[in-house]
Amino acid sequence: MTKTITVKGIGAAKVKPDYVKLTLSVGAIRKEYDKAIQAAAEKIERLQAAIMGIGYEKSDLKTMSFDVDSNYESVKDRDGRYNSVFVGYDCTYSLSLSFDFDNSSLSKALNAISDCGANPELSIEFTVKNPAQISEELLWSASLNAKKKAEILCAASGATLGELLSIDYNWGEINVISKTRLLEDRGMELMSLTSNMPEIEPDDINASDTATFVWEIKS
Repeated sequence: MTKTITVKGIGAAKVKPDYVKLTLSVGAIRKEYDKAIQAAAEKIERLQAAIMGIGYEKSDLKTMSFDVDSNYESVKDRDGRYNSVFVGYDCTYSLSLSFDFDNSSLSKALNAISDCGANPELSIEFTVKNPAQISEELLWSASLNAKKKAEILCAASGATLGELLSIDYNWGEINVISKTRLLEDRGMELMSLTSNMPEIEPDDINASDTATFVWEIKS
């Protein structure tokens, strides 16, 4: 019977963010379906014009989602009963704009968005431009970590590490987003920040990954 040792390797990396992603949501509620879509589309056009005015392409503003929902509210009648009343069609676009991070570029983008009149809901994430490279580094780190552990355990037990028999790895997405968050609100808060934009130093990204290795061991 083949004797084996199973070790989980842990890869870790501390990465400085070099990329920023703005997520923008705009919408409009109108009684008529076509007018709701048109009103929301006009806001999109304002955002597109704003980013093109600071050097980006129209295509850099990516559509993440588009929804149209029927909006109702509960209204109390004279008899004290509540009835569902149609308010209008709620048309919502969610978009993103990503670019290399530096404070000047971020400030310029926020000012352009603030001044365009679209009044979007906005959130900001700091990440890395090449997450695949980070994933590769984590896998190398996890592999070396596992082998080192296995060698120590074998040496301490008077055994010899043999042939690698299997590797178990979950190909899930690695979180490479900084914990730093800005502007998860709308309108006046955005205008207030852009008029006094501070220097932003995002928190480093602490990324990790794991893989499980099985080796043969020899006495």
